[in-house]
Amino acid sequence: MTLAHLIAFNLTLLAAMAAPGPAFLFAIKQAVSGGFWTGVATGAGLGLVAAAWTGAALLGLDVIFRLFPFIYTALKIGGALYLMYLAWSIWKSAKEPLSEAAQPGAKAFWGGVLVNLANPKSVLFAASVLIVIFPEGLSLAEKGLIVLNHFCVELVVYALMAAALASPPARAGYLRLKPIFDRIAALVLGALGLRLLFNR
Repeated sequence: MTLAHLIAFNLTLLAAMAAPGPAFLFAIKQAVSGGFWTGVATGAGLGLVAAAWTGAALLGLDVIFRLFPFIYTALKIGGALYLMYLAWSIWKSAKEPLSEAAQPGAKAFWGGVLVNLANPKSVLFAASVLIVIFPEGLSLAEKGLIVLNHFCVELVVYALMAAALASPPARAGYLRLKPIFDRIAALVLGALGLRLLFNR
């Protein structure tokens, strides 16, 4: 494994993180509604599980999913139901004051953990990316470095996002349009949950 492999992986990871999926939407809402440290804590939870999915792919969990599809199906159904529950919660709290809608501290971290646990397709995505980018025969130390690198990239990106979105202008704009933003996020998360549930 060379530095070029890690750079290619990081560029692919950044492109994937920019896609408007449940993690991205949840991170934005948390950072704007809860402030910088809430955004960082959310990002830490999201990044920890995303890196864990990469570690699982490196250890061959995607093979287990293919051999025992009922395990993947169970995880997928549970994840889809959680995303729909999250969508309902955000919709319900759309008109609540900001302090009641945010999930601070440990709740922000565990919220991030649950959002990324809700998508077992991440391990299949990670496996396909890893096969294309990295050479065969990686040592355990190299696999550990890839996982640590993944977590650090996610944490830095979400911290930068939180710093930008927790600024007074961003918070003021969010406060003015909070019911609209929250309901759009709820609809998107609900749609993603339904897609995860019914997509083969």
